[in-house]
Amino acid sequence: MHESLVVAGKEFRDGLRNRWVLAITLVFALLAIALAWFGAAVSGEVGFTRVSTTIASLASLAVFLIPLIALMLAYDSIVGEDESGTLLLLLTYPLSRTGLLAGKFMGHAAIMGLSTLLGFGIAGLVIVVFDPEATLGALAGPFSLFIGSAILLGWSFLALSYLISAAAREKARAAGMALMVWFLFVLVYDLTLLGILVGTEGQVNESLFRVLLMVNPTDIFRLINLTGFEQVAEASGMLAIATSEDHSVAGLIALLGLWVIAPLALAIAVFRRRRT
Repeated sequence: MHESLVVAGKEFRDGLRNRWVLAITLVFALLAIALAWFGAAVSGEVGFTRVSTTIASLASLAVFLIPLIALMLAYDSIVGEDESGTLLLLLTYPLSRTGLLAGKFMGHAAIMGLSTLLGFGIAGLVIVVFDPEATLGALAGPFSLFIGSAILLGWSFLALSYLISAAAREKARAAGMALMVWFLFVLVYDLTLLGILVGTEGQVNESLFRVLLMVNPTDIFRLINLTGFEQVAEASGMLAIATSEDHSVAGLIALLGLWVIAPLALAIAVFRRRRT
């Protein structure tokens, strides 16, 4: 465990030196503030809107941005070391493959977690300061849930990125696979479900549809942040089917956490069988 923490510390320091933490934090903060301020521009108004609308807008932003950043952050963690020749050197140290991958993941997870917390946390504080109708008490609960679930979403795609990196033999191929995973989970999957809804004219088994939503971490993330906001849920398109019944937020969070554990465990299994 100590060796894994040493590797994690090195990865985190590399992230600080390479300005990853600063860059991700600024991207999250600036885009979140802009989206919260201009979210009602289509209605001819600008300014911060009610909490439910702000959270729904930020969730839509996070679904596109966080998975892409997580995948790009770690897609070359294993295959990149292999191509540069440093992986073989690392494996000569008294450090297991499991410990090496776990340490690298923890370092990148710390980068994603800190950047998400600072970026969206800064956005929340700006809303409280500049919106006279917003109070810290009203924003604390929804924003804490949003930030926590956003961190889990980032970690789930980090785990998928490590699975890709452990399985790929070339860095360029790993990058292509990472973009394909992002495209599949963020764009294609929901468009396919929407096509099913349109094709069946809404006559689809709701239980089956809920199950299909639960196998996509981005949809789980959105469900977590729509639960409890009835007006937003009703306007959320096909997600309204899943929100028509009460969902346990704790259960959804646990399911999103499983999307971190399962791909990471599979990545470790693949890496242990990888030949260098």
